[in-house]
Amino acid sequence: MNTDFAKYIDHTLLKADAKKDAIIDLCNEAKMYSFASVCVNPTWVKTAAELLEGTPVKVCTVIGFPLGTSTTETKAFETKNAIQNGATEIDMVVNIGALRGGDDELVKRDIQAVVEAAADNAIVKVIIETSLLTDAEKRTACELAVVAGVDFVKTSTGFSTGGATVEDVKLMRGVVGPELGVKASGGVRSFEDMEQMIEAGATRIGASSGVQIMNGLKSKEDY
Repeated sequence: MNTDFAKYIDHTLLKADAKKDAIIDLCNEAKMYSFASVCVNPTWVKTAAELLEGTPVKVCTVIGFPLGTSTTETKAFETKNAIQNGATEIDMVVNIGALRGGDDELVKRDIQAVVEAAADNAIVKVIIETSLLTDAEKRTACELAVVAGVDFVKTSTGFSTGGATVEDVKLMRGVVGPELGVKASGGVRSFEDMEQMIEAGATRIGASSGVQIMNGLKSKEDY
């Protein structure tokens, strides 16, 4: 199976009712398909890190999730704690209310605190929750994320009113330029969806349907 496409995928399970068995299955699937990472809630980071030790699959977790309304200090603490438990990728939710209210300084400071907490121990992706923002607010969020020193901007939590769109990925790529990562997340369920996001400029795909996506690719290759 083509592992080039698998390297785009953060194999994701963030449901509140996920049990340990489901996390174990997620990690086993990630190893089988050589996904970029598993993305799990903070409580499962240590479990995932132990299961994936010695493999190239990274452990990603979410911070200030899904609303983005935790205090800056809480987000920084969550980040440090997640890294201590084995996370090497951090997906934080921007302070959406502050962004929409025009408090750019608070938004930037919030992101910077997580970047500083991660230091050189983890990459940071900033979830801007595109479905709640105007195009102008999306641009501002991306600009602030760049200034704050992030590694990626990301479309969505998957828990709000909408997920990734091709138009939003194009917009975000246009703002951050060619060097920064862009993660499309929320509603990417098929290989065709994934292809469209990559063509639009995504360099990472957040999906709970990673196995389904790869099986779709295999069907195309077999055909």
